[in-house]
Amino acid sequence: MQPSRGGTLKKNAIGGYFELELPAANTPLYPQALGFQSGRAAFLALLRSGKPRRVWVPYYICSTMLDSMRQAEVEPAFYRIDDNLHLAQEIHLLEDDWFLYVNYFGVCGAYAQSLLSRFARQSVVIDASQALFSPPLDCLATIYSPRKFMGIPDGGLLVSSIPVDAPQCVDEGSFERALPLLKRMAFTPEAGHAEHQRAEATLFVQQPKGMSDLTRRMLSSVDFADVRERRNRNFSYLHDRLGRYNCLRMSPEDVNGPLCYPMLTLNTRLREVLIKERIFVATYWRDVLELVEDSCSEASLVNGLVPLPCDQRYSEVDMARVVEVCLDFFAGAANSRCLEQQSS
Repeated sequence: MQPSRGGTLKKNAIGGYFELELPAANTPLYPQALGFQSGRAAFLALLRSGKPRRVWVPYYICSTMLDSMRQAEVEPAFYRIDDNLHLAQEIHLLEDDWFLYVNYFGVCGAYAQSLLSRFARQSVVIDASQALFSPPLDCLATIYSPRKFMGIPDGGLLVSSIPVDAPQCVDEGSFERALPLLKRMAFTPEAGHAEHQRAEATLFVQQPKGMSDLTRRMLSSVDFADVRERRNRNFSYLHDRLGRYNCLRMSPEDVNGPLCYPMLTLNTRLREVLIKERIFVATYWRDVLELVEDSCSEASLVNGLVPLPCDQRYSEVDMARVVEVCLDFFAGAANSRCLEQQSS
């Protein structure tokens, strides 16, 4: 059943002014998925349908997933991961427990698959918000957030093996959230940054609603095969040149349209150096520092992991610029250490 569209006329209009021109609609990436206004809304709908007693979640996770658990009145149980994003403790699921694992940055697909041999499949939820191109696993549910991968105003996808009620109404905020996308296209990233932050805030405490017609149409115009191939190629370019400096161990063959190139370094100044060069990199996730000690792997990941852009917008020339800034930084850091050793 399609969600109501509050006020849509029964007959399609013919004539009048033109709408935004988009490429022809393609087959959805996951036709079996339910569409929501965000990944966190999809998770909330899943929790309300499945009614687990508690969910095991990593400390290193976006706080919005914890917000969904609070809204559903589900108890979180936290577990540790190591510097390679793998489970770092034994977990024993009790009856009505779920286990959630994040396919971090889209580089943990094989490890996520291996967890299905350690836990009952119908208790496992894969948070693939950062792994759009990793197919759904044979488990309880897989959650996606395509707006992290392309310029759409909102949107989340849920593939579930248990019945989840489709939302009864669609999100109506897509038009306003689309304005920062247009502003970035017309001007610069800085010009629309404040509006982008405000748009993101409108998704924080939403009740589950269906994906809007605008988002659905924009998403259907994406050439997913091309997006995946470009991301893979850019990732490989960065890894070939920066991999020896990366403290995060990854298998390039496990990469499938990654979110970014996750560069883990012990020198936390790399982020600010990149931003000064207008290479904008995020921090995942500062709220984690309130839950863990400074010496923990999770704190190291928050402070030291720099997600280098490698998405479909960029060419090899752009990636070469990223590499140049990083190599100059590492060379300068090495020279500084040599000078310190000589003076001591």
